[in-house]
Amino acid sequence: MGVLDGVRVLDYGRFIAAPWCAALLADMGADVIRVEKREGGEDRWVQSVAEGGEGGTFLQCNRNKRSLTLDSTTDEGKEITRKLAAGADIVVANMPAAGMRSSGLDYETLRAVKPDIILASATAYGEGGPYSDRIGFDGAGQVMSGAVYRQGLPDQPIRTVVPYADFGTALTLTIGVMMALFHRDRTGQGQHVEGALLPTALMLSNAFLIERELLGTDKPRMGNQGTSVAPCDLYRTRDDGWVLLQVAGPPMFKRWCRLVGRPELFDDPRFANDDLRWQHGDVLNDIMAQWCADKTKAEVLERLEAAKLPAAPMHSTQEVLDDPHVQAMGFLQRVPFPGAPRDVPIIETPFRMSATPGQIRRRAPLLGEHTDEILGEIGYTGDQVARLRDRQVI
Repeated sequence: MGVLDGVRVLDYGRFIAAPWCAALLADMGADVIRVEKREGGEDRWVQSVAEGGEGGTFLQCNRNKRSLTLDSTTDEGKEITRKLAAGADIVVANMPAAGMRSSGLDYETLRAVKPDIILASATAYGEGGPYSDRIGFDGAGQVMSGAVYRQGLPDQPIRTVVPYADFGTALTLTIGVMMALFHRDRTGQGQHVEGALLPTALMLSNAFLIERELLGTDKPRMGNQGTSVAPCDLYRTRDDGWVLLQVAGPPMFKRWCRLVGRPELFDDPRFANDDLRWQHGDVLNDIMAQWCADKTKAEVLERLEAAKLPAAPMHSTQEVLDDPHVQAMGFLQRVPFPGAPRDVPIIETPFRMSATPGQIRRRAPLLGEHTDEILGEIGYTGDQVARLRDRQVI
């Protein structure tokens, strides 16, 4: 039995921030209904991996959900939205405020239908400022947070390909939803929970901003090297592998000095603390690069592990799939999907609970797969559903 059994969620989300929030709620037992346009949401078809056109991120972010197609701009569609909201505990959406109002998904409209409802909305910039009506994807949060300014090569800032602002917003939004459920259980009151890409990205890069405000400086872009410690970098090995090492603090630095056969470096005043080691990082990183150059990746990792130094291999995507720890831990669950050439490796619930663990109970839904079933649950007969389909409402 899931901790959220009996909780119903309407998911009007697209792409990542809102859908992944709803997926986590579904993992924990909530009944999540994904409501999308009759032709399918735009996010369904991005990065296609299945014969039907469904994309990889869609398969990840929409497991454990049922699919209802609906034209919510029609009068009949709006009535269906009201009936769905009347039986829901949580509505999750990501669109600008104007779009929320026009779809009847703004908090005041939803609260009039169901006074204790919880609305969870994800936007690019947050509501109440001069950018609130702008749309934006993950990259907007990255580049406006100061993070990209600090990462990349000296003459080339580089945005991170992993959409961390999107997934981070999903996580913070999920935390907010759970807090709102806890509050509702205590008081009987619903509320509006907001998450946004920019403040999420600011949270993740906050230390850079503190450093700038208090010291008046920005450290330069340094590729894969550390932002405040050394040696720290990705180092190439003899067999063309790459290994990450991050050394911080005197005990770790002393072990590293012994490992590379340079014990005298520990007493060198240039390397007396982390800040000084970072300032002279080129010296330390060059030593480490030379030490790795005549060893295989396996040899480098074995010696670093023996020295109790934090190191990790750079994996290709195939190496991730083949990794024995990833397999033993069951981090990636193989889930069948129609039209996929093989079972889909989907990340499990990204936290584990001993008594009420999350589960992937069902694959992501096909477009409109559960429309008839869901409408039947809110009182529509088979004939009424057929007429709605004839009139292209569903």
